[in-house]
Amino acid sequence: MISNTADVPLLAGGYIDLGTVKSLHTAANRRTKIFCTLGPACWEVSQLETLIEAGMNVARFNFSHGDHEGHKACLDRLRTAAANMNQNVAVLLDTKGPEIRTGFFSGGAKKIELTKGEELILTADYDFKGDNKKLACSYPKLASSVNPGQSILVADGSLVLTVVSCDESTGEVVTRIENNASIGERKNMNLPGVEVDLPTLTEKDVDDIINWGIKNDIDLIAASFVRKASDVQYIRKILADNGGSGIKIISKIENQEGLQNYLDILQVTDGIMVARGDLGMEIPPEKVFLAQKYMIREANIAGKPVVTATQMLESMIVNPRPTRAECSDVANACYDGTDAVMLSGETANGQYFRQAVEIMARTCSEAESSVNFSELYQSVRNSVRKRFQLSTAESIASSSVKTAVDVGAKCIVVYSESGSTARHVAKFRPGMPVAVLTPSAQVARQCFGTLKGCYAYVVDSLEDTEKLNEEVMRECRVAGIAKAGDPVVIVCGTTYGRGATNQIKVQYCQDDPKQTYARSRMDDNNAEFNGCSIS
Repeated sequence: MISNTADVPLLAGGYIDLGTVKSLHTAANRRTKIFCTLGPACWEVSQLETLIEAGMNVARFNFSHGDHEGHKACLDRLRTAAANMNQNVAVLLDTKGPEIRTGFFSGGAKKIELTKGEELILTADYDFKGDNKKLACSYPKLASSVNPGQSILVADGSLVLTVVSCDESTGEVVTRIENNASIGERKNMNLPGVEVDLPTLTEKDVDDIINWGIKNDIDLIAASFVRKASDVQYIRKILADNGGSGIKIISKIENQEGLQNYLDILQVTDGIMVARGDLGMEIPPEKVFLAQKYMIREANIAGKPVVTATQMLESMIVNPRPTRAECSDVANACYDGTDAVMLSGETANGQYFRQAVEIMARTCSEAESSVNFSELYQSVRNSVRKRFQLSTAESIASSSVKTAVDVGAKCIVVYSESGSTARHVAKFRPGMPVAVLTPSAQVARQCFGTLKGCYAYVVDSLEDTEKLNEEVMRECRVAGIAKAGDPVVIVCGTTYGRGATNQIKVQYCQDDPKQTYARSRMDDNNAEFNGCSIS
């Protein structure tokens, strides 16, 4: 979608008319992926089946809450539900990450009342039991990190403090209260503009990754508060050293330092999450949408999947319908180029979790219906070439999408061992579905969960491509994706086992009088192939 922020001076919305508004579009053809946070509202098997049916592609486990035993029980139920629904649902571990919190209160108090204009002292002595005059802070270097005049945001910004003075010898900071507020114990604190001296991975995070994530064969890690490229490299080393090198890293950009180092982070990460909650505490809220567009565009050019998160349908935690602004937020993220959108409390704690996923799926589909994919392909390709020379793999992927557009292919089939070829094809935003065939169940879950427009199928081997081609063409016919005479583009390699993709084929569906199938496994969008025969 070319807009008034693009290089080409065209007015946005050029492919939307009254017919677009009035026509009905099915969510079954949705390209944008949906991440759902699991929680008490939706973690029983039947409820998880409902989420999968509604459109969940990735299940997010939030390790800011719960323990290994509880998360494992939920994971077991998820995998039961996924098997029952014949779906490749990816599993995402979202790390707690480093955090700064207020302390506990004296006298057993649950809340304290703070009055605008009064002073509040923050102390680095976390054993101190506080009141409305003095509060403990979990960040030991607070007094040496902030300066007079800077703001400190507490409890998601519901309390704003202004630094008056700092005493490094006592570890205390005197602040002025800027608004009346009532807060509880252990509330989060943000220090906008401050480079916080805390590790990206805490001891808890490392334990969660090694003793839960790798142990339970998860697919994705959402690394909280990534601030520089070395943070990602450190996480990757932990994964490699402990048998988890196949797990993909999604870097959450949620502070000013991470935004400042974004391009360096993008080079080494597997994906990006635009974590707008904490980011909106770190930079002015009226700047968040600009940061979102910037990060999504750069991720699109780099060919890295990007997730847009936080408060997308927040009102549906308690209401059966979203606000119009929330639907617009989801749609605009799709127009920006996001690969996925995420639900947090809407599914974890909301009684309308099914409705939230369904309306998010429908909104994504409506947004996608007004995109000219042929022009989008050219825009992506031009933007990439303007920045750097295409690699061989990218050139083949680009050519496959161009070929599919030129011949009117009904789908693109990609044979991929690691998922890399699938990612390159998805980068160029084909308007037709992309079927990824891979021998790895983990790669299938990752592709289906994070790559826009991609579905994934597990095969025993990619070695006999000719036999696979025949099987794929038959499946396309039976699923109704293509009929006799329709072209399908196949992207594969002639050097199986070496990770090289070097061949593009255009194959045409033909009638097959010898075989009759009532139903295709492709109907499930990510069903399993067993070798070259359908089970």
